[in-house]
Amino acid sequence: MKKIGVVTSGGDAPGMNAAIRAIVRSAVPKRCEVVGFERGYEGLVRNQARSLGLRSVSGIVQLGGTILHTVRSARFEEPDGPQEASRSLKANAAEGLIVIGGDGSLRGALELSRSSGVPVIGVPATIDNDVFGTEETVGFDTAVNTALTAIDKIRDTAVSHERVFVVEVMGRQRGFLALTVGLTAGAEIILVPEAQVDLPSVIEKLREARVKGKRSSIIVAAEGVTDCRALTAEIARKTGYDARLTTLGYVQRGGNPTARSRLLACLFGAEAVDLLLSGVENVVVGLADGRVSTTDLALSCSREKPLNLDLLRLAERLAA
Repeated sequence: MKKIGVVTSGGDAPGMNAAIRAIVRSAVPKRCEVVGFERGYEGLVRNQARSLGLRSVSGIVQLGGTILHTVRSARFEEPDGPQEASRSLKANAAEGLIVIGGDGSLRGALELSRSSGVPVIGVPATIDNDVFGTEETVGFDTAVNTALTAIDKIRDTAVSHERVFVVEVMGRQRGFLALTVGLTAGAEIILVPEAQVDLPSVIEKLREARVKGKRSSIIVAAEGVTDCRALTAEIARKTGYDARLTTLGYVQRGGNPTARSRLLACLFGAEAVDLLLSGVENVVVGLADGRVSTTDLALSCSREKPLNLDLLRLAERLAA
């Protein structure tokens, strides 16, 4: 294999640049050229490509975001989108493709491989941590620490003013981020899409906390679990407590990747190149039992990664 392509797709995640760097610096010394497709699958459809050399990835390991940029491509999702992307791969003589992104991006990679016949390797990079086949995704640790830092500051205000704070974190469909952040922040209540929200139970827990002597509480909620603004208003109405909402938003996507996110990016990126050059195709690189592993791409795209609800029960115990 003389040339491989790389694309970052879907929502950005801290560590994507570190993965790009690892791919380029693993491939070029093995006499394999790297072509980067800009703006995700949109760049593949429109053939927006540029050569990536050793010096073009200098000084990016510490940067958040992605130097290749990323957009949601409606064009790729059209019936002839994968075929147009396939033509771009052939026009650039790319014999393999590494896709850096989340579960939606990996499903696109599978469709593209089937359409083009070009072998694909997935590098899971998403703050949602919801890719089946890996214990952790690139960027997840950074997002957790970003949210945790913010909630630690909010806790100071909650205590000072004896308030209830509902903190909305990212996670439209999955609760990995909310659960990990909530547990490590010592939140009194954690709300995730995988567990039904019971408003009377939330109210009762808040009242019980006051009876125990707690004058403030933190509720961490994944954005997709409920209307957090309405929830906050309902808490204030039914309890009489001073309740406020903080939505962390896109701050969770940005910032310098942590050492953990950079480490996974380096391991996954280098492994992706080695796999392609050794003839392996259509797998997702990941982490299993602390070791770099692979999962069949079709299997990863068809299975839902389970959320460890034991951690939710642990958080409830520790919030006593």
